[in-house]
Order: sequence, then structure tokens, then C-alpha cells
Amino acid sequence: MATNVFINNNQPQAPILIAAQSNQWSTGIWGCFDDLSVCCFASWCFPWFACNTASEFGECFCLPLLDVIPSCTPPVSMSMRVAVRHRYKIQGDMTGDCLYSTICNTCSWCQIAREIKRRSQVLTVIPAQPVQLGAQQYMMTTQMGVVTSQPVISAAPQGIVTNAVM
Repeated sequence: MATNVFINNNQPQAPILIAAQSNQWSTGIWGCFDDLSVCCFASWCFPWFACNTASEFGECFCLPLLDVIPSCTPPVSMSMRVAVRHRYKIQGDMTGDCLYSTICNTCSWCQIAREIKRRSQVLTVIPAQPVQLGAQQYMMTTQMGVVTSQPVISAAPQGIVTNAVM
């Protein structure tokens, strides 16, 4: 799932940015092929992968190593899944988190890593000005010596709708 960005250029003021996030996971639990780098990292060195993912989320790097203590459900894995769900306001419950962490812990960590990666992407907004070139209207943007243009999307007369995937 990509973040939808709406830029309103009808007014002479600076563009207005509205970012809409979904209340669902951006990929499914079995969506390892959505990001092969995450899948490969988890497959080749899972303990290091889990520690790195926890660190990227802002938790202690060594926290996932506590899951080596024998238990039915890995407590740190389940806690991380619950924390990610709460931070990003993703629908779900602890029962589902418990099942995913117990049945396929590696897939659960991969889903967590993909979610953190996708939701922490930085959005860059470049102001655009409508320019009439012949019969076609274009949106012109300038950036430090670079001028680019693209046709105006007629389906969105109030502004530009883009997917912010970097």
C-alpha cells in the first residue's frame, strides 16, 4: 500500500499536503515476495534480522534475543507485533498477533519489517505551477537547475494525486 498524497494547487498559497494512511497492514502475512530484501535477510540470518527490525522500530537492539527462552508463544515477537499495530493504528487484536507470532514467527517479523519500512518513508513535496504549452496543460516543477514537466491529470481537477513510493 502506498501513501496517497494530495497537492492542491488551485490557490495562490503554498500547496496543501494531506497524507492518508490505511488502517490495514500494507502487505499480507505471506507477502514475503513484496520485498525480497526483507525476505532474504530474514531467511539467511533471522536473529540479526529480528534485532535490526526492533532497532529500526526504536526498541532495544537485543530485545528479540529474549525469544530464545522456551515458551509456546514468543513474547517479544508478539509484543513487537502489537506495538507496530498500535503505533500505525492497524486493525487487529492480540489473538491474531498471538497466532501469527506462534505459527509463523519469521513471516510475522517480515511483515513487521515491511510495515516499518513503508510507513517510515519520507515524503518530498515539490511545488508545481500549471503552465499552458500549446493545447496541453502541464505541471512544471523546478529543482536546483532541473526543470521537469508532466501532463495534468484530468481526473483530479483540484490538484495532483500521486503515490509516494521512494
